Amino acid sequence: MRSMIPDYLTDVLEHVEPDTSGATAGYIPELADAEPEQLGAAFATVDGQVYAAGDCDAEFSIQSISKPFVYALALADRGFDAVLARVGVEPSGEAFNEISLEGGSGRPLNPMINAGAITTHSLVGVAGSDPAERLERVVDGLSAFAGRQLEMDESVCASEMAFAHRNLAIGHMLRSHDILTEDPATVVEGYIRQCSLLVTTRDLAVMAATLANRGVNPLSGKQVVPEPVLRQVLSVMATCGMYDAAGDWATQVGIPAKSGVAGGLIGTLPGQIGIATFSPRLDAHGTSVRGVSLFHRFSSDMGLHVMEVPPAARAVVRSNRVVGSGPHAIRVIELQGGIRFAGVERVVREVVETAPAETRVALDLTMVSSVDDVSRRMLLEIVRRLTLEGHGVTLVDPESILPGPHPGGGRVTVVNDLGETADLVADEERAAPRA
Repeated sequence: MRSMIPDYLTDVLEHVEPDTSGATAGYIPELADAEPEQLGAAFATVDGQVYAAGDCDAEFSIQSISKPFVYALALADRGFDAVLARVGVEPSGEAFNEISLEGGSGRPLNPMINAGAITTHSLVGVAGSDPAERLERVVDGLSAFAGRQLEMDESVCASEMAFAHRNLAIGHMLRSHDILTEDPATVVEGYIRQCSLLVTTRDLAVMAATLANRGVNPLSGKQVVPEPVLRQVLSVMATCGMYDAAGDWATQVGIPAKSGVAGGLIGTLPGQIGIATFSPRLDAHGTSVRGVSLFHRFSSDMGLHVMEVPPAARAVVRSNRVVGSGPHAIRVIELQGGIRFAGVERVVREVVETAPAETRVALDLTMVSSVDDVSRRMLLEIVRRLTLEGHGVTLVDPESILPGPHPGGGRVTVVNDLGETADLVADEERAAPRA
């Protein structure tokens, strides 16, 4: 059977193709001359499958789509405190190139507007990095997100530098507030070179999927940035990534996103998928007209809005039963699915209400797909309290969902299947002294 996903992508591209509204970015000559009819889309899953259609391998400059990725690099390199001291996280409600700084401190309001992105570029790499080292870190970092070495479009870079007056003005304002601590022209040039890296729609989907995959590139398996960075980056994308259209985007599309004036657009669904589209004609916000239409369609067709309330899943407690009888009896509580706080609370309630009378209790995790940190700690606390009440506790955990369980009191035995639990009981009985 052939997958239906490429067919779906082809269908939605055909649906938006007749829309010729908008125009290429006229203020940058190289972008103004882009082929306006190009159109592509790609999905990349967190386990490395890429689906693409249309002009998905056509190269174009990354532009402002670089901003969340460079923000991630800066957070990884300098730490949260150092970055937040110079760049805020509040939506500006203004266009991407507005000369807008926070009153008093002079901080840019967020890293997605140009003022914030220029500052963020200056914070990449170890403290004291020179401009060449900083740019090398940016190129290598974005290449790691894409899973291949990215190249610079020198023509686009030169074209943007010739008309960089507004960005230079922003740079000088930042320097006047000591947000930038070096020559602003040098920082702005590095930022423009960052924006001139060439990508494809396929690349952008993989980059977005790396954000969705806790910072691990799903193709290379490389941890590009530490996991704690991702929540910060995705939160800022959700609130600030679409500039003065962020509110409409959040309510109607509901996918953390970032656009670029070359016509690219990315979206990231944490734990699920990276999405990218490409079409050069832009709307009044500097975002691809057909890209916006595609994302509206993806969100609607596939229920991708982050605030979409899913149908209630089957209970996390799959079964609660007694296996065997008499001294061989084992209370088996079988769990299933991905367990987060609401699910583990149900497990706690199940154990409390059952009040197991059996000497041995088994928590069967065979059907569990994932456990977050709070759920892991609560499951281990269940184990600890059961052992303190005199129960022998077994975890049936063939996939090591709870690696190295140390509940902090009592003893827990880990086995691969429930049959081993019965064997353990039999062994203990044989080893017990006879009267």
